[in-house]
Amino acid sequence: MPQFDRITFDPLIMGGRACIRGMRIPVSVIVGQIAHGASVDEILDGYPDLEPADIEQAIQYVGGTE
Repeated sequence: MPQFDRITFDPLIMGGRACIRGMRIPVSVIVGQIAHGASVDEILDGYPDLEPADIEQAIQYVGGTE
């Protein structure tokens, strides 16, 4: 079972949606950008508080893989 230590759920942040490390950056937004062809570097440029491992874990979380 994968460990998602970078994915958080807080009812006070984005209504409890899956977010990256307690920030107001939903996993769905990151994965959506990847699905529409954005590169990791482009996402990191747009969200400077993110780290490459955040994006990797978001993809794993949605894909259900380790």
